[in-house]
Parts: sequence; structure tokens; C-alpha cells
Amino acid sequence: MTSATQLIDLQIMWNRLIAVVEEQAQVLMRTAFSPIVRECGDLSAGVFDRRGRMLAQAVTGTPGHVNSMAESVKHFIRHFPLETMKPGDAYITNDPWMGTGHLNDFVITTPAFNSKGELVALFSCTSHLMDIGGIGFGPDATDVFMEGLYIPMLKLIDQGTVNETLMAMIRANTRLPIDTEGDTYSLAACNDVGARRLAEMMDEFAIDSLDPLAEHIVARSREAVMAEIAKLPRGTWRNEMVVDGYDAPVTLAATLTVSDSGIHVDYTGTSPQSRYGINVPLAYTTAYTVFGLGCVVASQIPNNAGSLGVLTVSAPAGCILNAPKPAPVAIRHVTGQMLPDVVFGCLRQLVPERVPAEGTSCLWNLIVRGETQSGAGGNYGFSMAITSNGGTGARPNKDGLSATAYPSGVRGTPVEIAESQTPLIFWKKELRPQSGGAGRTQGGHGQVIEIGSGIDRPWDILAAFDRIEHPARGRAGGQDGAAGYVGLKSGLKMRGKGFQSVPPHDRLVVLTPGGGGIGAPGERASERVARDLADELVSPDRARSLYGYTGAKAAE
Repeated sequence: MTSATQLIDLQIMWNRLIAVVEEQAQVLMRTAFSPIVRECGDLSAGVFDRRGRMLAQAVTGTPGHVNSMAESVKHFIRHFPLETMKPGDAYITNDPWMGTGHLNDFVITTPAFNSKGELVALFSCTSHLMDIGGIGFGPDATDVFMEGLYIPMLKLIDQGTVNETLMAMIRANTRLPIDTEGDTYSLAACNDVGARRLAEMMDEFAIDSLDPLAEHIVARSREAVMAEIAKLPRGTWRNEMVVDGYDAPVTLAATLTVSDSGIHVDYTGTSPQSRYGINVPLAYTTAYTVFGLGCVVASQIPNNAGSLGVLTVSAPAGCILNAPKPAPVAIRHVTGQMLPDVVFGCLRQLVPERVPAEGTSCLWNLIVRGETQSGAGGNYGFSMAITSNGGTGARPNKDGLSATAYPSGVRGTPVEIAESQTPLIFWKKELRPQSGGAGRTQGGHGQVIEIGSGIDRPWDILAAFDRIEHPARGRAGGQDGAAGYVGLKSGLKMRGKGFQSVPPHDRLVVLTPGGGGIGAPGERASERVARDLADELVSPDRARSLYGYTGAKAAE
């Protein structure tokens, strides 16, 4: 039986472990070359026990990376047995089905040793690399081999010696060789820092093994989630959501079952896989599904193998949420990030007081590419993902968040960074008034973005947007959020997905979607309407007609 003192020690070590992986993530973010990592935090970091169970994840990072990486380490152990690992080793893959869902994410796993030289844990991390060759980071490919360099499970570093052949291949298969090489080394470096900090922690607490701590973390977390699930009614609930797809709408259908053993979500009834790169490997489907469940059911419980283990997911092979190799999957986030909203549709039938309305959900990344005037960076020009976001769904007692990435958590790219690394000029970037769905609580607003070339040359956008034909739905009388839009200032409406070009003297205009509202608009508190008027996010006419507001500004 564990004593009170031992429990306190275990809890302190657990907290220290979380601090260790957060330092690991910060090292990755501060040494990365790609702005989407350095500025926006599109990464994950974590520590795993010898069985491949995730014990702690960094606060910095995205659910899609973290929760899919949670399974990835087990694949590394299967390919590289623990007894073969040595100090100074590091392993790499970007296999979408054994990594985090598409080729642009490199996953690096590093064994960690105690001061006696015994293997005690593994550190793993992943980040998004902007260009890994192929057709580019867009949805137009028709198989994974068109999407870029495919790295199987390989040893990147052998007892401190870098695999220079592999690094040469990586450099030769990207339009951004300096950034891509630098990002690869930043991933390896952050794992090294984590391993050193873990050894220091173990020396401080005079322990040679993490096994007792691992069992404590997994057991306590599992018990905590099961206690929350026990408060829910038993049964099965269903929900469907239609999204734009590439060339035809896609239905995402979920059946959620709460039982004595946990919560299971099955996606039978979901549309078949697409010919284009909006398909999702099952690991990424699982990652965002369990994140959505955790946000509602167990939001205060740390994310690890114990808390995740009672939340399970299945999807028929060959559907868009379980697309097998060699399906194209480059833009898997456009579909996969919709899944929290899908499971929320089930959960709001159980606990409506905890569940928001639908939001934009998928990132509205402006994936741009083109020439530079001076040929800076060699003959490669520029390639960048400028992250931007729409509005989240209204919450039961609060408005949705404007221009905020949920569920990904990725921050928007600062305009100053985008303009310094590309020849593009942002002529407008502001909140989009009245784009949040009206309701007692209002959906978050999207953005208005206008971009042109600063060097009078055409440039390309690899569009990967959604919620254009099927906006976020309101609920309980709340209105839908505004649909997204992408086009040229000259008036041409562009496609929401696929490679397209922007002429040198025109400008790209992007309107990101708004989140859905909750409750009848007439029930909205007058002080909230007055604030919206003061912020110029609602017009006087809309305040009067929709909200019944009769304050001074509405009468103007």
C-alpha cells in the first residue's frame, strides 16, 4: 500500500514531468526555422514509458499532433526494440499512418537513459514542416506519393552520428532546404533537452526507474476519467454533420456510446474516402475525437495514456476518416478538425449545458507560394502557411471566441512575420462584423483578410478551406455562423480547395467563417448588444430587428 508521503512524492514528480516536457516544447518552438512552428506553436512534445505509454504532454502543442503521437511511439518501439537503443540514438518518420497523419509532420523519438546508462523512457516530438516536396502542401494530389518525401521508420542519429545520407535526401526533396534541415535538427535537439532534464530529475529524487510513477499516472488518470463518465447516463446517441469536401459534400456520422467501460465513438455511415488529399488516417481521427470528448467530459484531467485509454474510436476502413495507404492525406486537418463538433452533437443530447455550438473548427491556413523578386533563398522562391482562423461556436453562457483556432490551438501568423518572409502585403486584416451567429450567446466572429503582391508578380494559393457551402450551425434557436468566402478583389469567386493563382495586380480576399449561436437572439442581454454596437460588430439595424435592442446607438 502506498503511503501518504509516497503519494505526495509521486504527485511532485508528476508535476515535474509536465514541466520537463513543457521545456522540451519550448526548445522546439524557439529553435525551429518554420514560422508555423516558431510563431504559431504547430508542434507537440511528450514523454513515454518503456511500454510506449504517454505519461505527460507539453501544454504547448496541438491535439492532433499530441494524441496521434501518443500511438506513434509504440510503432517506433516495434521497429526498434528497446534492447537495441543506445545513448545518442534518435529515430524519425513522417509516415502518415504511423506518425501524425500527413507527410509534412516529422516525428522524432529519442531514448532517455538514467545516470547509470539504463533506458528509462522515450521522448517524442513532432512539428509541421512547410515543404517536403511533391505537389506541395495542398489537397490536389491523388495519392500519398504525389504529396512529398515519404520517410519510413529510420534511424536519424546513431550514437551521436547523424545519418548524413538521410539528411541529404531530405534537403534534396524540398523547396526550402535550409528551413527543412533546421527544423529536423530542432526536433532532435528538444528531445535531447528533455532527456537531460529527466535524468536530472531522477537523480534529484534518487530513483532509477519511472515504472512506479508511470503506473501512478496512468491509474490515477484513468480512475479520474471513469469517475466523470460514471456521472453520465448510459446509452447511445447519434449525430451527423455535412462539410464541403473537395468536389462533393462529405457526411461525418458519429454514434457515441457511454458504457461502464468508457466512451466509444463509431463513424459508421461516414462518407467514403475522397480521391483528393482531404482524407484522414485513423490515428488523426482518434486524436481529435478523444480531444473533443475530453473537453466536455474530463476537461480538468491531464492528457496521458490513462485518461485517453477509456475513450475509444472506430471507423470503417475506406471511409474518409479511416483512409488506408496510399490515400492522399496532406490536408487531413480540414476534415479531422471537424470531429470535436461532430461528437459535441452527440454530447449535447446528454449534457447540453457543457457543449458549445458548431464553430469554424478547421484552420483557414493561407498556404501561399511564389517567386521572390531578387531570387532570395536561391531559386526556390517562397512557400509559407499563414495561419488564420474563424470564430468558435457560442458557449452555453458565453459568446464564442473570435478569430480563434479551436480545436487546433494554433496561433495566427503575425502579419509582420508573413510580410518579412514573403513579398506579400496585407492590405486588410480585421474582425468580420456580424459573422458570428446571432443568439442568446453569439458565435465568435471571423476575419476579413486582403492580400496582394508587393513585387507585381503572380503568386499561388493552395486553397484548403471549408465551411463555405456548409457554415457552422447554431442550436436551440441560435442562428448559423456566416459562411466563409475566398475570391479576388476584382470579383472572381475562387474555389475553396485546390491550387489557384492570384494575378500580380489583383488581391486575394478571404472572409473566414463565424461560429453558430445558441438560443433565440431576442433573449440576448441588452448590455451585450450595446457592447457589440460599441465595437462595431453589429449594425444598429441588426440590433433593433434581430435583438430588439432600443438603446441610444440602435436608434441612430
